[in-house]
Amino acid sequence: MCGRFAFYPPSEATAALFGVDGALAVEARYNIAPTQFVAAIRDDERQQRELVMLRWGLVPFWARDPAIGNRMINARAETVAEKPSYRAAFRHRRCVVLADGFYEWHRDGDVKTPHFISLASGEPFALAGLWENWKDRETGESLQSTTLITTVANDFMQPLHHRMPVILQSDTADEWLSGSIDYLQDAAQRAPPLRAWPVSRSVNNARNQGERLIDPDGEIIQ
Repeated sequence: MCGRFAFYPPSEATAALFGVDGALAVEARYNIAPTQFVAAIRDDERQQRELVMLRWGLVPFWARDPAIGNRMINARAETVAEKPSYRAAFRHRRCVVLADGFYEWHRDGDVKTPHFISLASGEPFALAGLWENWKDRETGESLQSTTLITTVANDFMQPLHHRMPVILQSDTADEWLSGSIDYLQDAAQRAPPLRAWPVSRSVNNARNQGERLIDPDGEIIQ
């Protein structure tokens, strides 16, 4: 799964990497958690790329209560095309969520050690996602939200966790946003080279922020 991640470079530079002109004021964050707003890129009604902020935890358009989104932070690549909560967004509302790395907790007996995973190159990347526009039936207010696609872990990630997010670079992001149906079939194997290192358990508390959260607390794995 993917339950925490970080995004900290200038948003305009990363947005430009993925084909977006202009930017939003996106602050550097090192411990992004579900229910928070995240920077994402999608195609607008004119099929032009735009940078938007979406709430992490997808709320289906048909939901009566937006609280359902609190448990819909990830969608499995194997079933996303058929699940009622995701299938409409899979066909029509794809996005990519900007990131510099994500966290995964490796279990060794009763001990779970957080690790930070990034591209081996250190470059920013994107996570494949879906988005929805939910409207409150009483007030008419809308909420735009997102979920991240996960898949079976590749050889690099297997020692840390059995699942991983679908990782995209600028060229594969284009393929995902274009609506490719087959993209997810081998997404893990198409992931770029990664690196990982253990970090402080301070990241366990979503209120903690700061660059210190990604400081290595052990050997870097590549």
